Amino acid sequence: MKKALKIVIKILLALIILIVIFLLVMFIYNKIKMKSEEPLLKPLGQMVEVDNHKMSIYTEGEGEKTLVFLSGSGTASPILDFKSLYSLLSDDYRIVVIEKFGYGFSDIVDDERSFETILRQDREALAKAEIAGPYILCPHSMSGLEAILWAQTYPDEVEAIVGLDMSLPRAYDHFDFDGIVTLQKLAVFARELGLTRFYYSNAALPQTLSKEEMEIYRAIGCKIAFNEMVLKEGQAIPEACKKIDGMPKPDIPMLMFVSDGKETGIENWIKSQKEYAFDLSDAQVIELDCGHYVHNFKQEQINDEMRAFIESLGK
Repeated sequence: MKKALKIVIKILLALIILIVIFLLVMFIYNKIKMKSEEPLLKPLGQMVEVDNHKMSIYTEGEGEKTLVFLSGSGTASPILDFKSLYSLLSDDYRIVVIEKFGYGFSDIVDDERSFETILRQDREALAKAEIAGPYILCPHSMSGLEAILWAQTYPDEVEAIVGLDMSLPRAYDHFDFDGIVTLQKLAVFARELGLTRFYYSNAALPQTLSKEEMEIYRAIGCKIAFNEMVLKEGQAIPEACKKIDGMPKPDIPMLMFVSDGKETGIENWIKSQKEYAFDLSDAQVIELDCGHYVHNFKQEQINDEMRAFIESLGK
């Protein structure tokens, strides 16, 4: 019995030593890779000054309608993440991608992250870049809250909303915020060790990107993924929902693409979308049999539906 126990202890110690060695190797390898990836981190868009810090804003294409893409929580590179969709639209519309502080090429700053602050900064970035409204907001995931707040607070600036599996207040009624914060903190620890390189493998990135674009996406992710600003945004969601609930729904045209909900971790995901649209005079919900990043799975279908929707505005 004692002999067997000693063997088990030796095996466990060997495994622990191997894990420590692996983590040490990954940590060193990641530091070396990050140094070599620095040339990849040149901004793809325009940098504007907001609150004495640099914010990245990307534009492409021309047209009478301006489509503003707002990324979901923790999307490391919004410019590259949305490319699979906006590249299909930029021939006829003006495309704008805002990278909030803590995302993409924008600065990571020590600041509170209420949705009022996020909205103010995004609007200021557009003004600094001389991009005037009205806008068709295209929010993914958590940015759905910002889009609704935008339309409620500045209705003259928002012509319509195209939801890309966007979040709505009722989806968070029973959300485990403490659990998500814990997971995000573990993700920060994994990033520091270099383990996020496995997460940002080529297979996990949008397949419409070139090899070089995937390298840029991975370099950004390994540098900034799940930083403190992302954590603070998540903690600000309950207050944002309360503020949104305190105002009337913005009764503007909405086209809401909805995933199967499995990757969101929210049981009433599809139901909350349909219930929100029910009270609006011009809202359509289109269910898509795919994961949460709908614009990287069903971009062709979304492109076709968006074009028809946009052309119908004002008729």
